[in-house]
Amino acid sequence: MFEWSEEDVMVRDAVRGFIDKEVRPNVDALESGELPPYDILRKMLKSFGMDSMNSESLQKEIAAEESGAERAKGGGSNSLANSMFLILNMEMAGVSLGLIASMGVSMGLTVSTIRSRGTLAQKKRWLPELVTMEKVGAWAITEPDSGSDALGGMKTTVRRDGDDYILKGNKTFITNGPYADTMVVFAKLDEGDGTPIRDRKVLTFVLDKGMEGLTQGKPFKKMGMMSSPTGELFFDNVRVSRDRLLGESEDTGSDKRGGDSAKAGFTAERIGIAALSLGIINECQRLSIEYAKTRTLWGQEIAKFQLIQLKLAEMEIARLNVQNMLFVAMEASKAGKPPTLAQASAMKLYSSRAATEVAMEAVQLFGGNGYMAEYRVEQLARDAKSLMIYAGSNEIQVTHVAKGLLAQ
Repeated sequence: MFEWSEEDVMVRDAVRGFIDKEVRPNVDALESGELPPYDILRKMLKSFGMDSMNSESLQKEIAAEESGAERAKGGGSNSLANSMFLILNMEMAGVSLGLIASMGVSMGLTVSTIRSRGTLAQKKRWLPELVTMEKVGAWAITEPDSGSDALGGMKTTVRRDGDDYILKGNKTFITNGPYADTMVVFAKLDEGDGTPIRDRKVLTFVLDKGMEGLTQGKPFKKMGMMSSPTGELFFDNVRVSRDRLLGESEDTGSDKRGGDSAKAGFTAERIGIAALSLGIINECQRLSIEYAKTRTLWGQEIAKFQLIQLKLAEMEIARLNVQNMLFVAMEASKAGKPPTLAQASAMKLYSSRAATEVAMEAVQLFGGNGYMAEYRVEQLARDAKSLMIYAGSNEIQVTHVAKGLLAQ
């Protein structure tokens, strides 16, 4: 793949039409937190038929599992091979990154974890309302003292209490946390045998809003991605029945700390960052070209100044590089060879850095106007910076890329 197909362009134009009508007029309300993102996301899914497609896909998967048939590999509405999903991510990221972050965590990480690890009964219980965003999902792994050491530094624990578990601890920086209806929560099993907490087994549970002892904190005030509510979750001796333990078994096999499951989530999330980065780069470039052609200094358009041309040229180089990385990943996935964690980390590292540099150059190109919220490039710069931290800091990506190289 070296360019978007005619069908892709048609989808892109349709998405842009929806954004112009439903998102751009509401950007200020979304950015202030006055308007949560979920109703707009539901309307978008309905407008493009994605809610129906997701429901049908889930129903087929469940039917196949009930009949004992082997589930088809890949698939799903948010597969990397699905260009419609990537285009939607890219286009939305250039206008309101937080919207797509909230959707990605709810329909991506939350759904995929339940889908891959849950029992048939658990899939039937939680997935139908999550795949359409009738209910909002959250994926809770990060804690105040763990950060990039998410699994090893985890302090949230569960202990057995009869047939149930008692969950205690807290999570932070949880996308959708303040409003989530369904939460996938990772916790260390305390068996009371003195095992150091770093070495304890990690279990994964599904919680619902309103459970006794569960508190969802208010949305944080953030530098960027403000249209995506982020907050804390507190677990004060929450009683969790065994049917909320994903897989309904403590047997994690050789994956004692749950690393394989978390890594699968990280891989998908980091590839998604490349698509979001491309969306920001595209919008920054579009706004910059438009501004350079209309802004005049010393009697001529600033587009005629060589330093302005240099900024535009470097934006184009970044756009081509990130787009080509996505094209390669898409083709590899179609061929049954999706990117590894190391490759996804390389994509995330480069693309998030490129998006941030492009956005900051757009602010510079706009001069004083670029520092004003009215011109939107300052929002794009704030949003882009979050991509260097989100889904694992860029410093951690370096480690994963290097480990992948050294393991060859």
